[in-house]
Amino acid sequence: MASYYERRASRPRIGPLITVQRITVLLNPRAGTQDDAAVERVTEAFGRARAGEPEIRIVEGPLVRTAVSDALAHGSTILVAGGGDGTVSSVASALVGSDAALGILPLGTLNHFAKDLGVPLDLDEAVRVVAAGRVVRVDVAEVNGRPFINNASVGMYASLIAERQAMQRLGRRKWLAHGLAAARVWRRYHRLHVLLGADGRQRGVRTPFVFIGNNEYQLSGLELGGRTNLDAGRLHVCMAPGMPRRRVARMILVAIFGDVCELEGFEAFTASEVTLDGGTPRLRVSLDGEVVILDNPLRFRLRTRALPVIVP
Repeated sequence: MASYYERRASRPRIGPLITVQRITVLLNPRAGTQDDAAVERVTEAFGRARAGEPEIRIVEGPLVRTAVSDALAHGSTILVAGGGDGTVSSVASALVGSDAALGILPLGTLNHFAKDLGVPLDLDEAVRVVAAGRVVRVDVAEVNGRPFINNASVGMYASLIAERQAMQRLGRRKWLAHGLAAARVWRRYHRLHVLLGADGRQRGVRTPFVFIGNNEYQLSGLELGGRTNLDAGRLHVCMAPGMPRRRVARMILVAIFGDVCELEGFEAFTASEVTLDGGTPRLRVSLDGEVVILDNPLRFRLRTRALPVIVP
């Protein structure tokens, strides 16, 4: 299946080539395998690409939005997120609705958003995209007014991320913490009781998770978790009503080696708007890999083509 970038490359351009503009790089030095020399490597990469001398700021967590606002106020027209999906999501969320374009230096572990856009994972090649790419507009999803670029979920995955982060705060390495958290969540397996609404229709379901994607995800094979379209204007809902624990384990294997949509008890569909009522005052939600607590009910919608982003 053609990548998002390959399909877009065959279409007429919908944005101009990037010319010399004021560039601000917001760099998370803790992303992936980055270290204290990350700033130097990024600076040298921009020099090799003859892309001028961008302003490079070290930012993390809640400071990202403030840094974006400050950069825009000082005339930056390109904001480059240097880090993993969490960093990219934070910068993108702050840019929604502005005229500034998002550039991406995929320095994290998984880099889902960059891969779906066709942005190279090599630092020098990614910088060349920022310097000489083109601007396209992609969709941004939001839940209760909070934007996200990849996906949101409640249930098992949100619990897994919360447990992993707690273990990382105790000094565990990320992948060890992930494995220990998965074992703990599996032992405490339970299903949520939610009232789910999609495009005006409601139903009650009992499910271990509800996943909401910004546009449709591939659910089988080697491209599991990838998207071929980021501007279709649809939310992707996945859940497993009534699925017992033993079949959830099988679902994970089927997703890797077969088609999870054919598994009994698994459901997936697209919608333009989704509501989720968990029956409690607040819900724990995984939002682009970060855990947040939001007021119940959750209201999901799409802001179509609301984010200008630079692609090859």
